[in-house]
Amino acid sequence: MSKASIIGAYNTEFGVFVKKDPATGLMTDTKTYYDLLIEAGRGAIEDADVAPEDIDAVYVGSCSPASFLNQEHVAPLAAEIHPSLRFKPMTRTECACASSTVALYDAVYGVEAGRYQNVLVIGVEKMNLLPTPQMTHVLACCSHWPSEGSRGMSFPMLFAEYAKGYQAKHKISDDDFERMLFTVGALGYKNGAENPLAHAKKGPTSVEALKALCALDERGKSKNMMIAKPLRLHDCSLVSDGAAALVVTPTAAARKHGRKAVEIAGIGHSVERLPIGVRPNMHELQAGKDAARKAYAEAGITARDVDFAEVHDCFTINQILSTEALGLSQDGRAGYDYLDGRFTREDKVAVNLSGGLKSKGHPVGATGASMHALVYKQLIGEPIGVKAQKADIGVAFNVGGSAVTNCVTVMRRLN
Repeated sequence: MSKASIIGAYNTEFGVFVKKDPATGLMTDTKTYYDLLIEAGRGAIEDADVAPEDIDAVYVGSCSPASFLNQEHVAPLAAEIHPSLRFKPMTRTECACASSTVALYDAVYGVEAGRYQNVLVIGVEKMNLLPTPQMTHVLACCSHWPSEGSRGMSFPMLFAEYAKGYQAKHKISDDDFERMLFTVGALGYKNGAENPLAHAKKGPTSVEALKALCALDERGKSKNMMIAKPLRLHDCSLVSDGAAALVVTPTAAARKHGRKAVEIAGIGHSVERLPIGVRPNMHELQAGKDAARKAYAEAGITARDVDFAEVHDCFTINQILSTEALGLSQDGRAGYDYLDGRFTREDKVAVNLSGGLKSKGHPVGATGASMHALVYKQLIGEPIGVKAQKADIGVAFNVGGSAVTNCVTVMRRLN
């Protein structure tokens, strides 16, 4: 069992924080990377009720700020949160979309080692300053470049390989598979509609609405176009700007002071081989299952003990695969379970009450910290958006790249 707990968290609003001049095409940054990082950091410190001078170290997770906005060496930006943070150790982590969960894990290791008492963890990304083709290129750099990115493989195409592998392995008809993916997408939009910080609050909330968007208009265009078969536009998560932050402290200290705290009961960090072409199969998240096994063992729980989970639905197929990797469905059954109405707010175990990456948004470097912040808020009884029916044990499953970096965290209410 981990010896660290979260005692404060903050999530900025997620969205598109740029303004484009339609005449010139010039972009104006309406909330900068620097603004987002500082807002999240200050918010988490205030939420934890810790004096800034008592923060011993800062870890910043960010995927690719140099490519998105020409800024490298981003960890020292945390010194702008408060003057007393100057001279503190600050470190950036990068593991694609799991960058800030890995930052959290590094903070946990520092606390457990006794080196630090209070650590600030920040996840941040600003993606919308780039046009879509350039943004797609930056993200593709998180794939295996020689065999994937350089050959035009985008992330929708990489996860489409998982979708095709899963459909073939379990012999699912095209119609059934489409309904499964649409059901997952609609659930995300339905939950996200109640999340005040979500990027998309007005997405289609039914399978029928998503089907209707597939129809071609008089110009031959569809509002739910095929992106990488079988994945359509509404199977893909959003391109978002945003940040989130956490404060981590020793569990013994959190318990002693009677703080609102959430124990990091177990973590599992498992890494898959980077190229998809060398993996044994493309119908399951093998490293994700390994991460879940490690996290559950460390926490002393099984999948049956989980009350709710935030999972990495970068694409709807990955929500299905993640649900199985966490053991919430049997292999090959998660899609059918979603069709049967499982994993809603009324179910024994709810998935993505925040709306997930699909609706809440996906500022890649911030996503992991955000998932943990939202689970933390549920567990202390201050949910952002939909409230879990039961919130004693929550799980976050954050993925980096094409299901390469897999991070599963079991969190449990402490006080």
